[in-house]
Amino acid sequence: MPLTSLPRAVLTDVDDTLTWEGRLPVRALEALYRLHDAGVAVIPITGACAGWCDQMARTWPVAAVIGENGAFVIERHGRQMRYHDTQDEATRLTHRSRLAKVADAVMRQTPGLAPARDNVYRRYDLALDHAQDVPRLAETEVARALAAARGLGVQATASSIHINLWLGDFSKRLAAERWLAESLRLQGEAARAQVVFVGDSLNDAQMFEAYPRSVGVANIQRHLASLPRPPAHITRAPGGLGFAEWVDELLGAGPG
Repeated sequence: MPLTSLPRAVLTDVDDTLTWEGRLPVRALEALYRLHDAGVAVIPITGACAGWCDQMARTWPVAAVIGENGAFVIERHGRQMRYHDTQDEATRLTHRSRLAKVADAVMRQTPGLAPARDNVYRRYDLALDHAQDVPRLAETEVARALAAARGLGVQATASSIHINLWLGDFSKRLAAERWLAESLRLQGEAARAQVVFVGDSLNDAQMFEAYPRSVGVANIQRHLASLPRPPAHITRAPGGLGFAEWVDELLGAGPG
């Protein structure tokens, strides 16, 4: 199935895929509405905090939001939001205590990292800022911090702005597969043929592998050599501008 045929669903990363330079471009928001109006289910799938995910689910034209790297799904039903969690409250609180200790140890080993300012709005994970509100750390330092966290027994991945730490067997890929199967009855080859994933970073590698109809916005270029499976299509523009570019190619150029 060619990349330009209309998918049933679009899974998309958020930071530096829908956003660019910390903001959501108007063209990216318009592209989300165009997909919605064309009958395509859009599901942001992100490491972003629960607070931001709740706002996305309530105010963006999306079918659901998968947040904190697969820890939960917020699904829209009319004006109502339904949360689907992977852990109970007691487990989450126990994990948060351990994650705080790991985060402190990693920050001591990696000067320049700082607690992400949105941690107060997170339910499952803890995030360390390496490029959002602090001077950008070198990729070697980010890799060293990831190795240190994993060595302390937690799961860790890096987005374009944060290192996310969590405990549990959830992931973006597992959460996406579960939602697609339960909500759209899409599994296996049907999902691979009818779902597009859009991303920008190394932490999207599993999703690029899972969904061959994949799109990388232009800023994925610096990670291509490290990706086991590169995206099938790469846009010319970065971030949300690239996302809008791809939607224009998929649906035809929009107004203006």
